[in-house]
Amino acid sequence: MAKENKEKENLIINKSKPSSDVPKKRFFNVEKRFGYTMHEMYVNRISYFLLAPFAILFLIFLVAPTVASLYLSFTYYNVLQPPRFIGWSNFSHLLVDDELFITSLRNTLYFAIVTGPVGYVLSYFFAWLIHQVPRKIRTVYTTVLFIPSLTSGVAMSVVWLVIFANDSKGYLNSILFKLGLIYDPIQWLQNVNYIMPVIIFISLWQSLGVGFLSFVAGFDNVDTELYDAGAVDGITTKFQRLIYIDIPSTMPQLLFSAILQVTGSFRVGEISSSVAGFPSPSDAGLTVVLHLKDYAVTRYELGYASAIAIVLFLMIFGLGRVCFKVLGEKED
Repeated sequence: MAKENKEKENLIINKSKPSSDVPKKRFFNVEKRFGYTMHEMYVNRISYFLLAPFAILFLIFLVAPTVASLYLSFTYYNVLQPPRFIGWSNFSHLLVDDELFITSLRNTLYFAIVTGPVGYVLSYFFAWLIHQVPRKIRTVYTTVLFIPSLTSGVAMSVVWLVIFANDSKGYLNSILFKLGLIYDPIQWLQNVNYIMPVIIFISLWQSLGVGFLSFVAGFDNVDTELYDAGAVDGITTKFQRLIYIDIPSTMPQLLFSAILQVTGSFRVGEISSSVAGFPSPSDAGLTVVLHLKDYAVTRYELGYASAIAIVLFLMIFGLGRVCFKVLGEKED
């Protein structure tokens, strides 16, 4: 009898205690995808609050202009009148009838194919060279190589215009005269065969930018114990270290720099207009950005300019996805 009374008392006590197995009250139906997403956002609301300033600025200054440009690309809009919907007319004219766009696209692709891979390799190569020198003087070498990228294209064009001047007083022509290699001044900035190579050369000189700094930081963060482990496995030369240790360890920096290099290669325009002028002789220095600027700033045909911007955006986005596929982390 006493045993039965004790069991009844324990049962009453257990019922009065809150059970940990009872699920907590939820504001959303987590069995559905939308409800589960909203529930997770509510649980991590502090993180979203901290991200809010960046998210708001991102929406206002990047997403909103992109959406507006996409809408305007299907309209005729000259600023003075309301946008008038014209469908695919801007794109059909751009890709079929606009010969200047085809010229600018060819020049841009030529520029990007050369400066993109070459600038990318040069950035990685110089960062690797800096990694070989003593740590105390790495900052000096990094600063010297990085400074040209901080200078604006307009300011540096003044220096390069003197070097590539078309008369005999130009520095490069003067040197070639003294060496007996030429007898007449080379028209560096008037001859259509030389304009784009000159622009490419100046751009490569300024190509050691943020991507280069990311490579320098990536090499500094490589675990030195990997070199010791590699030495045990027979990796002794610096080239072997580069292939088997440095490159795999700096894959995030390789991806980051590739995105920057692709974006920068297709956004060329300032250097071209400063060096070769706008319009350049026979449009040899015309790029997609300059063609866009012509319609947006000079002609005020913002609908057509938006169509050019959308095509340029799709090109950059597509190449960016390729970079992610090639250099991004592979899923098992």
